[in-house]
This record gives sequence, structure tokens and C-alpha cells, in this order.
Amino acid sequence: MAELQGFRPCKRCSPRDVSSSDSRVRAVSEICRKIEKAVASNDGNEGASRLTLAKLAKSIHVSADHLERAFRKSIGVTPRQYAEAVRMGLLKKQLRKGGNVTTALYDAGFGSSSRLYEKAAGQLGMTPRTYRRGGAGMQIHFTIADSPLGRLLVAATEKGISAVYLGDSDALLEDELHKEYPNAEVSRDARSAAPLREWVRQIVAHLNGKEPQLELPTDVQATAFQRRVWEELQKIPYGKTATYTDVARRLGKPSGVRAVARACATNPVSVVVPCHRVVRQGGDLAGYRWGLERKQALLENECRQPKDR
Repeated sequence: MAELQGFRPCKRCSPRDVSSSDSRVRAVSEICRKIEKAVASNDGNEGASRLTLAKLAKSIHVSADHLERAFRKSIGVTPRQYAEAVRMGLLKKQLRKGGNVTTALYDAGFGSSSRLYEKAAGQLGMTPRTYRRGGAGMQIHFTIADSPLGRLLVAATEKGISAVYLGDSDALLEDELHKEYPNAEVSRDARSAAPLREWVRQIVAHLNGKEPQLELPTDVQATAFQRRVWEELQKIPYGKTATYTDVARRLGKPSGVRAVARACATNPVSVVVPCHRVVRQGGDLAGYRWGLERKQALLENECRQPKDR
């Protein structure tokens, strides 16, 4: 959990030492655990509704306003939005197991089906019943090609690219795609998917240093904060890097470094959204889903290429 600035004890509550970074981290972690526990146990209609903002704030002896501002500054969401994300995660887990939609929505803490369907389009990317069917009815084309960094899988809908994976094994890359859409209509090397073939060509050329400016359409589901981070990453010039702290500051969230790191880690369209250009303070490389060797190779290749093409 990112460090929270401006996190002061509520004057109406008993004093408590939350001035240090460690204390703040422990306090916010405690709140997150309370929310997660309440949602998991369905403590109240719509997951943690009985565990109100006021109760959460009182439990760590700060004001409700301070708590909400702290959440916004650190991870870009409110405690209520965090609870919604936890509920949606629980719902996804139940649906992927093949659970009944009605049972799953109540187990996840949604008070009614109407409340669930209000949020489903934005957070599931489809209706709950479609999600339960593993994306049944969706059409996804993908191909796997050679690249300077090993095997490259690119998958897309008719709207744009939805996955870019790097690895050594076609089987493992394909398995990653099927885990996300186990029942979708997935086709490999579809002749009708001319845009996909062109997108793959551009990505491979980019990896070979022949097409520095990569501007391709994407079709990915994301929270508002994730999307803001990914848009910021696309502003980092070819051959340059930025730190997680730099990105957080540019977003107006200077204490949201860890949230930025999580958004980078969950980027489904690597290379197109260049999360490899984000490094730690001092230039050290941080974790990369496809391995630090690939991250280093990407950066070294970009540094060797002319920037004015």
C-alpha cells in the first residue's frame, strides 16, 4: 500500500501515532483487510455497506474526510470504490467456477441484480451471464509469430488489440489467452483478420527498431486509474525511461507509486503500452511480466536506434 500524505488523527478521536510511514501503511492495510473481510462474509447488503466510511475511519482514529482523501491520493479510488472492486473480483471468481449468476451476485454482496448489471459493462466488459460463459459469443483472433524477444502472441477483437504476450512457448502463451476467454470463439491465424496481421507486422517491426512510433488501437478492460496510467506510459518517448514516481506525479498522485506499479504489472498489451520504459529510482529495473532480460533488451534496443525516424 502506498504511503499516504496528509493523514492526520481526527481531533474527535483518541490520539494515535500515524505520523510515520510504517504506521500509515499499517493503518491503510488494516482498512483494506476490513473491507475484504466484510465483502467475503457478505457483511451487509452490497458488501460492506454496514462497514461505513465513518466506521472505517473511526477504527483507525482518523476522520472520514481524511480517510477518503488519503485513498484518493494513494490509489486513485475511494474506500467505497475499493469495496466495489473487491466485490467484482469475488463475483468474477464465482462466475469463472461456473456458479449460478443469481447466487454469485448475492455471495459477492450485490443487493440486487439491477445493481450488478449497472456496473457489469464497465467492469466485466460484458454481461455477467456472458462472463460466466467465459466470453461465449465473443470473437477473438490471434496469431503467434517470431520476434527478437522470442515468440509473440497478439490477440484482438474487431475493435483493437486486447493482448500482447511474449514468451518461449506457444502453448503457454495460448493457454494464457484461453484462461481469460475459455469459451470465446477463438481462432488462430484467421485469414479474415487482415487488421490483425498488419498490427503484428508493425509490432515485430517495432521490436526490430524499424518503427519507433507505435500507435495501434487497443480493446482492453480497465479501471479509470489503470487507463490513466497506461495513457501516461504511451507518452514516454521512444528510447527514454521514467520512474514510477515520475508517472505518479504526472498523474497528480505523488503518493500513488505502488498503485502505478500495479497498473504497469496488469498491462495486457505490452509493447503497445510500453510499461517496460518505467524503472525504479536510480534506473534499476523492476519486475516485468515477461522477464527482466526482455525488459532490458527492449530498453537497450530502443537506446541504440535513432529517435527521429
